[in-house]
Amino acid sequence: MGASEGRRARTRHRVEYALFRLAAGCAGLLPGRWIQGLGAVAGLLAGGVLRIRRRVTRENLERVFPERSPAWRARVARESYRHLGRTAATTFRLARLPPAEIRARSRVEGWELLADPVARGEGAILVTGHIGNWEAGGGALACRGLPLDVVVRPQNNPLFDRALVRARRRLGMNVVSRDDPAHLLLRSLRRGRVVVLVADQNAHAGGLMMDFFGEPASTARGAALLSLRSGAPLVLGVALHHPAAPVPHHLVLEPVSISPSGVPARDVEALTRAHVSALERWVRRYPGQYLWQHRRWPRTQAAGRAPEPSPRGQV
Repeated sequence: MGASEGRRARTRHRVEYALFRLAAGCAGLLPGRWIQGLGAVAGLLAGGVLRIRRRVTRENLERVFPERSPAWRARVARESYRHLGRTAATTFRLARLPPAEIRARSRVEGWELLADPVARGEGAILVTGHIGNWEAGGGALACRGLPLDVVVRPQNNPLFDRALVRARRRLGMNVVSRDDPAHLLLRSLRRGRVVVLVADQNAHAGGLMMDFFGEPASTARGAALLSLRSGAPLVLGVALHHPAAPVPHHLVLEPVSISPSGVPARDVEALTRAHVSALERWVRRYPGQYLWQHRRWPRTQAAGRAPEPSPRGQV
């Protein structure tokens, strides 16, 4: 990056962060329903007026729902933008609430799938995707006493990234960089902690090609590798968000398992396919709560070329 490009990026980061601080300040002053409404409006503005990732969103929905009408896909796109705005607004509001209030605003189905192995000191692996409010789901577990190590990709804007890390830590989550060595996660599991991985991002050349909605998508093998190497159970978590409900955050946990073949590479592939298929099932049920704005399938892949290489492997 040249000096002028670097200055432009830093200026953009400062402007974005100033807008974020203004929004976060409002989130701390206004009632929850107002925050939900303003977040939804902001999401619609991002998609309809600013047209942020509009083409990516449209191409993703056309790719995975070709049988649906254009009107249906447009409706899902609008709901996805509304949901994205509500998620952002809710995340920073939740970080300001006491644990008792977060517990009151959330419920966890399948709690024992994580709590039991943690109680035995064995640890567990929680895999999730960009559906519902994944930040609220982590907060719902942390405020109930589960020790979480959340693996994240640093945000492009370092100012926003630091604020997001602080928000996650206030919710009770320990933040681990995706670029940290994998042995640190194995150590976490041996200490009886829950390792949380978001597993629906494009893993580029370092991933396994897995069908997601019938389309090959490069998927990180880290969740399956950690489970098979450590013996810790693999659990899928889906943090659904129902804004109008008395308890708006509903985290559903379900086990992900296979019958081991004894061939490590085959088992890694089978376990990865199992959690990808489980996530797809939930996205089909709640398409408006999925982040269609992210590039799950590279455009080059759609043209029949190999996925673009990544400078780093993924855990």
